[in-house]
Amino acid sequence: MSETTPAPLGVSAPTPVDYDIRKILAALPHRYPMLLVDRVVSIVPDESLYAVKAVSFNEGFFQGHFPGRPIMPGVLIVEALAQAAGILAIESLGLAGSGKLVYFMAIEDAKFRAPVEPGVLLDLHVGFIQKRARVCKFWGKAMLGDKLATEVSFTAMIADQPA
Repeated sequence: MSETTPAPLGVSAPTPVDYDIRKILAALPHRYPMLLVDRVVSIVPDESLYAVKAVSFNEGFFQGHFPGRPIMPGVLIVEALAQAAGILAIESLGLAGSGKLVYFMAIEDAKFRAPVEPGVLLDLHVGFIQKRARVCKFWGKAMLGDKLATEVSFTAMIADQPA
């Protein structure tokens, strides 16, 4: 389903959003070099979110992973998906400005299907599997165009931000 294709009956259509880097910085506590979401493309509140990470050769991890064959570390792909899910949780649960953070708790069933190399746009698709006030479970898929790079499910906790 693309942004211009109507959603089937009973399925919510993605809402294109103006969610640029300033809004991402307001939503997430992460900063360079650990901020791994560049733009939110669309969101279906309480369901799913589509974001993008522009993978640049200038990122520090490419110096050592791997010289001569730069590949984005799988744990950072999962982190990018977790950050996208954090934005979905913040928007869906109304946590903006509440002093609450979304803490990554568990990774399950991570599968790495294709290497992520510099110069690509990594499409980050995440959604709720289970949503509660304090703990949420998500699914995530990182895509390179139509090709699946990574799929994972993970859990996060909603807690107070430390003072």
